[in-house]
Amino acid sequence: MKIAVIGTGYVGLVTGTCFANSGNEVTCVDIDAAKIDALNQGVIPIYEPGLEAMVAYNLSAERLTFTTDLAAAVRPAEIVFLAVGTPQGENGSANLSALWSVVEGMAPLLQKDAVVVTKSTVPVGTNARIHAQLQELTGRQCHVASNPEFLKEGAAIDDFEKPDRVVVGVRDPFAADVLQQLYEPFLRTEHPFLVMTPESAEMTKYVANALLATKISFINEMANLCERMGGDINDVRRGIGHDSRIGFSFLFPGVGYGGSCFPKDVRALATMAQQHGVEPRMLEAVDKVNRNQKQVMIDKVDTHFDNDLTDKTIAIWGLAFKPRTDDIREAPALVLIDHLLEKKATIQAHDPEAIPNVKAIYGDRVQYYDRPAQALAGADALIIMTEWSDYKRPNWEEMAQVMRSPVIFDGRNLYDPRRMKERGFRYDSVGRPSV
Repeated sequence: MKIAVIGTGYVGLVTGTCFANSGNEVTCVDIDAAKIDALNQGVIPIYEPGLEAMVAYNLSAERLTFTTDLAAAVRPAEIVFLAVGTPQGENGSANLSALWSVVEGMAPLLQKDAVVVTKSTVPVGTNARIHAQLQELTGRQCHVASNPEFLKEGAAIDDFEKPDRVVVGVRDPFAADVLQQLYEPFLRTEHPFLVMTPESAEMTKYVANALLATKISFINEMANLCERMGGDINDVRRGIGHDSRIGFSFLFPGVGYGGSCFPKDVRALATMAQQHGVEPRMLEAVDKVNRNQKQVMIDKVDTHFDNDLTDKTIAIWGLAFKPRTDDIREAPALVLIDHLLEKKATIQAHDPEAIPNVKAIYGDRVQYYDRPAQALAGADALIIMTEWSDYKRPNWEEMAQVMRSPVIFDGRNLYDPRRMKERGFRYDSVGRPSV
């Protein structure tokens, strides 16, 4: 099939590349000429394992191209995916200005039977508005579908090629049939192709992210309670996780969620609820708990140093909001860095992928290192903010030698407290007894 993907952000780039990899002819469009030039040379703007090699392979096979020419991409396309950014607006709702600009620009370019597919996360009812606007602009009924993405950063290619399910929201069987043909190569393991109304499909995306965010905030709140009451959240997690109704997924305590999806989508869903007269008590609580959780490591560090970090050197391991990505949007580490800078601390940071993005914000106010051990030199404490594999089996003897004080605040519960005590470290984690 001939496919146009409008927007080369995270979702658009992964979507276009994976469809090209299954044999389709894909053209990805963006207004950023420098970005398009780089992509056509195989240089991608994000870190996602396996994506750079897949882009290069499909470029060489001439199944994947990048352009700034909207007409060249849309006119021959049988399917047009809308993957433009929908950032959070000032009131918490999604900003759809880029989406409406694209809809207006592509309307006169669409083939008669082209299927327009919303891949961006958009408020419920957006599909209907796109349908109405295209009908007004073209003078005919257009096929408009919703196809929310459920990609995890760091595992996006695997998620796309081996989906748990594919959700499509359509008004007519023609659009459903076209999309089912498109997705057939990815559904050979009998995972479901779920057809529903566009409104249900749009809602599914928000509800999925909101529920996952709820699980994270819940276990974090229970971890904080365990600390006060002498329990161990890891034992509690095991005790509840073996209940088949609960399971273990997303029940790891930490320093709060970040990224481009959970924070934005929880707030957007809460805004939609308010607009429709429903008080979003749970959603507001989830967001508040998460914001508070980003203060947990800060409170522990302040308490340890009697609220005086002047002239203290603090090492940070992990800057991205999660491992296997360079994404720092809403990353808990940024909240920590802001606090440490305000307190006049010296910051020595390491992250395998996110340093360029952090450096673009903080410049030389933070010191950056290529190896985790280098960031520990002369440190009064280490704070672990992201659970990269690089940090799971460090050289304990080297750490004790290069640090000024053997103090670790572990926001991801990577180590066993008893063993840390035996190694001579002062160790404080989340929801477990300190040693």
